[in-house]
Amino acid sequence: MALLEVNEVSKDFGGVRALNFVSLEVNKGEILAIIGPNGAGKTTLVNCINKVYPFETGNIYFDGKEITRLPSYKVAALGIARTFQNIALFKGMTVLDNIMLGAHPKMKSSVLSSGIYWGLAQKREIQYREKIEEIIDFLEMEHVRKSVVGPLAYGIQKRVEFGRTLALDPRLIILDECMAGMNLEEKEDMARFILDANEELDKTIVLIEHDMGFVMDISDRVLVLEQGRKLAEGSPEEIRKNPDVIKAYLGGSADGKGPSPSKGEP
Repeated sequence: MALLEVNEVSKDFGGVRALNFVSLEVNKGEILAIIGPNGAGKTTLVNCINKVYPFETGNIYFDGKEITRLPSYKVAALGIARTFQNIALFKGMTVLDNIMLGAHPKMKSSVLSSGIYWGLAQKREIQYREKIEEIIDFLEMEHVRKSVVGPLAYGIQKRVEFGRTLALDPRLIILDECMAGMNLEEKEDMARFILDANEELDKTIVLIEHDMGFVMDISDRVLVLEQGRKLAEGSPEEIRKNPDVIKAYLGGSADGKGPSPSKGEP
């Protein structure tokens, strides 16, 4: 059984259909990349999965349970975490505090125990603080753990956002353009952390990305969207050679009459 199933989902914005009966499956333990030209519907699809957007048609299942009508906070509590295209951190708070916020849905306590800090609330905070410290070590951010996020380098802020998703201890992580704006060294670091999270922490990962070299290097499968429709799906090698994908990205064909993909491109 797939961990995540999206069946025939459509989303309209006024008279514009952003998603047109899109279906996909994400298998437990894999890295699935969703790619496509600008405006293809990639982020819209993620926002439907996370219930940021309601949608017109279709159903979504997570671990066999339908989540189509659940609010976004309940979807997160089930174990689906995400990052955003634009960094969404609390810039005046420290790295440690920002990542701690990711564990908030797990720190369940009553109003009374939360009000009286020196009880269950304190014990839970100490418990999760240890896990947060492990995440900071995992992402190699010990040197900035108590630094305010705002002045930090862009690549470090992206790493903090990834750490906040890990703090939820999710079963599925969705990364929306996690490489955007990074230099080569920062991209290499992020790729390593994503692979380690997948292999060592057993996290299933869906990523949206424009860097084709990065996508082809670390993904198990690739799904291609174009104008709100699923254009192709398969292994990185299959997608790299797919003539429809080549045409959508490069405006040519796979018969030698147009541009052909170079290494690291679909």
